[in-house]
Amino acid sequence: MDIGIVSMRYAKALINYALTTGQEDALYRECSTLTRSFTKHPELRQALMNPIIDNEKTLALIRTAAAGNAPVSDEFKRFINLVMKNRREDMLQYISLSYQTLYRQKKHIGTAKLITAIPVTAEVEERIRQTASSILHARMELESEVDPKIEGGFIFDVNDYRLDASIATQLKKVKRQFIDKNRRIV
Repeated sequence: MDIGIVSMRYAKALINYALTTGQEDALYRECSTLTRSFTKHPELRQALMNPIIDNEKTLALIRTAAAGNAPVSDEFKRFINLVMKNRREDMLQYISLSYQTLYRQKKHIGTAKLITAIPVTAEVEERIRQTASSILHARMELESEVDPKIEGGFIFDVNDYRLDASIATQLKKVKRQFIDKNRRIV
């Protein structure tokens, strides 16, 4: 069966369950932390698939990845038990990503990513978040990243659109124009 179909089925079931219990916000935080854990530690996925590790240790590993030292919600525990009972640990990352997507749709939350060459202040971040929020009529989650390779300017991804005002991209465009112009001359 397709990974996307299975993960979306589990995510839909989880969000419907979370909405009935009123714990959708707590589950969103836990799924977001779990997703970040999968991104930061690619070996986590391999550890979950390891048949040598028993279920108790796998369960403890998932709980730690989702909440650190803090306790996880009862809804999350029940969900993880269901996933483990059905042997779907390998799809846990995709399930949590699908849950985040469904949660954002239900709560009208947009996502944005700001990439700059140098760190921006919290005040600038908040102003960007509020501006994007008022334009899109949705609450915004803004993630900022520092990438010195862009040499200056910024790259702003909001939902599925990208505004690239980086110096590196501008230099590439100028270089391409010079190359195109020189080809016509020769």
